[in-house]
Amino acid sequence: MISKLIGTGVAMVTPFHKDGSIDFKSYQKLINSLIANKVDYLVPMGTTGESVALSKEEKKEIFAFTAKTVAGRVPLVAGIGGNNTLEVIETLKSFDKKGYTAILSVAPYYNKPNQEGIVKHYQMVAKNAPLPVILYNVPGRTGTNMSIETTLRLAKEKNIAGIKEASGNMDQIMSILKHKPKEFMVISGDDALTLPLIALGANGVISVVANAWPKDYAQMVRLALKGDFEKARKLHFKLTDIINLLFVDGSPGGIKAALKIKGICEDFVRLPLANVNDSVYKKIKEAIAKY
Repeated sequence: MISKLIGTGVAMVTPFHKDGSIDFKSYQKLINSLIANKVDYLVPMGTTGESVALSKEEKKEIFAFTAKTVAGRVPLVAGIGGNNTLEVIETLKSFDKKGYTAILSVAPYYNKPNQEGIVKHYQMVAKNAPLPVILYNVPGRTGTNMSIETTLRLAKEKNIAGIKEASGNMDQIMSILKHKPKEFMVISGDDALTLPLIALGANGVISVVANAWPKDYAQMVRLALKGDFEKARKLHFKLTDIINLLFVDGSPGGIKAALKIKGICEDFVRLPLANVNDSVYKKIKEAIAKY
């Protein structure tokens, strides 16, 4: 088990300027805010970071800038995945792992591979990755669910350390938690389900909402991991309506709207994504004012 990664990881947004270029000044501000508010680790270039809309060169810049800015203060997990296995392997071979603890690699999307294809893809990724690999099951985005059997089969692979589970299927996740190898980590990929999943044995979360509410969300996770569910529930319910609101009109549009309102960064996204509609933006603003 990668014990450093127990608790709250943050699936970081990538701030942009109006012209679409990366806003490194705001990105630095976000990093320092998250660390100051005691999140446990950071995850650049995941789905929330709009990784599929960035070039290879931009991703390298983000990885290097993140490691330099963090300077060892918290662990880092690099989002490196894709639907072209050979391309993912080449990226892994050239990745500068300095400052990083693990690789988060999303299941192949669009191709819609069968379960055997998913297994072989991850076996190749694990074989070539310079760091332990965390699987990422998010069928709402990839179009294919990693089955219980596939996850448990991959959990036995030498360089695969855990899974970020965002299927939303509690029966599936409970079965994985029940039958997984002891050291294999299960990490929540759904902010709204983190508390019940920790109660069932999950190791924490890689969170979207924690970009803008790091202090309360990380505290909720800490309390839950300690078994203090009474206090954890209070924070969970305090955040529930906001969590749901952030995903009404797409992510990361919702969380970027919240970050803009909070003065962390602008809410620019790259096409084909678009900003949340005016009605949702207004509701997010009202929720922040009432929080």
